[in-house]
Amino acid sequence: MNPYLITAATSYLLGAIPFGYLLVRIFKGEDVRSSGSGNIGATNVARKSPALGVATLLLDAAKGMAAVLLARALFGGPHRPLIMTTAAFFAVLGHLFPVWLKFRGGKGVATSLGSFILLTPKSILCLVILFLIIAVAFRYVSLGSIAVAVAFPLLAWALHEYADSRQIIDIAAVSALVIWKHRQNIGRLASGTESRLGANKSETIRASQR
Repeated sequence: MNPYLITAATSYLLGAIPFGYLLVRIFKGEDVRSSGSGNIGATNVARKSPALGVATLLLDAAKGMAAVLLARALFGGPHRPLIMTTAAFFAVLGHLFPVWLKFRGGKGVATSLGSFILLTPKSILCLVILFLIIAVAFRYVSLGSIAVAVAFPLLAWALHEYADSRQIIDIAAVSALVIWKHRQNIGRLASGTESRLGANKSETIRASQR
């Protein structure tokens, strides 16, 4: 059977595991999609429980890494780098559009970082630093996420972290999907109504009234 098809299917299913939804359902007895941003990612989960938010972040990154490690273990040869990149792409796709939740998933940042850390380690390190600088300086998690999505293919290309040009296409596709999933955040950032990191309720209300 075609190794790319096997990789795509297994990676999608790994990526589609909705850890944020499951953790909140198990430990809080609630549906995380019914509050906050309605997202199953770590940021929204953290609104319910910071500890569960951290767990979601780590597990979402781990499932992406697991997909790439599995592809590396199953398939060798000269096409291995492209197969591993295929695994990363479909792990992120599974997280964004999980079949178990009617294709309503997260925004893909943690899963993208976990998926590509073995493939583009220097780029990922730069992206983590960039995210932290922006998130701390401006107190917008979404702004940091959008910035790293924009920078990712540029960094991977500039640092020559690819063996095949098709890998850059996959990376650019992942970045485009992550940015698209943040389209509502982009609108709120533009209008000044986006919630800031650590904002209290009164700050959020004032922002929404601008």
